[in-house]
Amino acid sequence: MSKQTNEAIVQEITQKFAEAKGAVLIDYRGLTVNQDTELRKKLRAAGVDYRVYKNTLLSIAAKNQGIEGLDQYLAGPTAIAFGMVDAVAAPKILRDAIKDFKKMEIKGGVLDNKVIDAKQVEALADLPSKEQLLAMLVRGMQAPITGLVNCLQGNIRNLVYVLEAIRKQKEGA
Repeated sequence: MSKQTNEAIVQEITQKFAEAKGAVLIDYRGLTVNQDTELRKKLRAAGVDYRVYKNTLLSIAAKNQGIEGLDQYLAGPTAIAFGMVDAVAAPKILRDAIKDFKKMEIKGGVLDNKVIDAKQVEALADLPSKEQLLAMLVRGMQAPITGLVNCLQGNIRNLVYVLEAIRKQKEGA
């Protein structure tokens, strides 16, 4: 490739590092074309940009963005998945793909311009999605209100039982 082409690619990668919520580096050896196409569709649907770049270009772009320590993961064939919408989407999809295909391997990743290892990427994959976290927050906010309503209903219910017992007692007397 020409020097100008490489510079344009480095700028593109640097911009992706700047805009992405997180990135995951993958060793994609052993994937068939069909498996790779299926993986790309899933990643694209989740707002993840999945590309294969030269390791040297990734290294230069990371340094341009101020990301230190990424070079240790840039050996051999490397694909990178930029989570543009959600930092957790790429690790989740890639972890599931690794379970399905049994051929890929997570090398490491980047989160908030800090390099993380494969174990930390796996930990990210275990986190609930943004929608799940919001649902948990709403349930947590509703719990005290629901408890108060049930408590107040219990008092009203008991009052009705007492009034009914008094009525039956007066009818019997």
